[in-house]
Amino acid sequence: MAQKGDLLSVRQDIRVVDATIRDGGLCNDFRFDDKFIKALYNANVKAGVDYMEFGYKASKEIFNEEDFGKWKFCNDADIRKIVGDNKAPLKIAVMADVGRTDFKKDIIAKKDSPIDLIRIATYINAIPAAVEMIEDAAKKGYETTINIMAVSKARTEDITAALGKTPVNAFYIVDSYGALYPEESRRLADLYCSIADKYGKSVGIHAHNNQQLAFANTIEAMTQGVSYLDATVDGMGRGAGNCALELLLGFLKNPKYQVAPILKIIEEYTHKFKAEGVKWGYDIPYLLTGQYNTHPRPAIQFVKEDRQDYYKFSNELYDIINS
Repeated sequence: MAQKGDLLSVRQDIRVVDATIRDGGLCNDFRFDDKFIKALYNANVKAGVDYMEFGYKASKEIFNEEDFGKWKFCNDADIRKIVGDNKAPLKIAVMADVGRTDFKKDIIAKKDSPIDLIRIATYINAIPAAVEMIEDAAKKGYETTINIMAVSKARTEDITAALGKTPVNAFYIVDSYGALYPEESRRLADLYCSIADKYGKSVGIHAHNNQQLAFANTIEAMTQGVSYLDATVDGMGRGAGNCALELLLGFLKNPKYQVAPILKIIEEYTHKFKAEGVKWGYDIPYLLTGQYNTHPRPAIQFVKEDRQDYYKFSNELYDIINS
């Protein structure tokens, strides 16, 4: 596909999605206090962000509520305590994992909920179950997206078949392992956008920063027509983190987006999280899992153990992958 827009143009189809609470919650078991959540909500409104993802709609039958903060479960009453009736243009999103969400019970009718968008996260082999969840959410009145995880491991023909069966507002490219390079992001964006155009849908991207390419992959995909752009404040997210929201807002030329409110959140909150021991961001073990195109779980454990024997870890990782 031809490049869409240029460095000086404003694209009205762009939607910035702040995933700080959801992806960042994976760093501290979602233990954010209401003061921070309210401050981030207000900052996103001032910054012109289009969607704020509060967390997961996780099953309370599978996950013990005592082991996590409340944004693992995103009860509607807890969200409403932060946003009230949400008179702002900012829309509210949550993520629902296939197989880990009691969606028929916990996702209520849109007319009774402050939530606008349900993001269905799935691996490509679970598309039928994802479709069931998407159809349920759509019938209840929500916008929906499908976030096909670990797309760097998926075959092109499987992606094509899966997207054609998915009745959503937007398809998401999800670089779960931070393994993609910009040329691969461009190729996938071209593929997704060609399918999305056929069905009248939009495309989004959620990038991880294992190889310090989350921002580059996001804007590269955007040039090919991707319009839903995920980012997090200070790049906060699982492992190596995500495309930094302040980077993205500074890049976009639409005057509705303002960086200053996000800088205040970094100054007042995320630096404090780091000082308290919450860890995220580029590091050698995450680089290695990105290069090996594999789940960052071993790297997360490496960082928790405060190891620095990178060469040994590289060999361990090689043995894990090739065993």
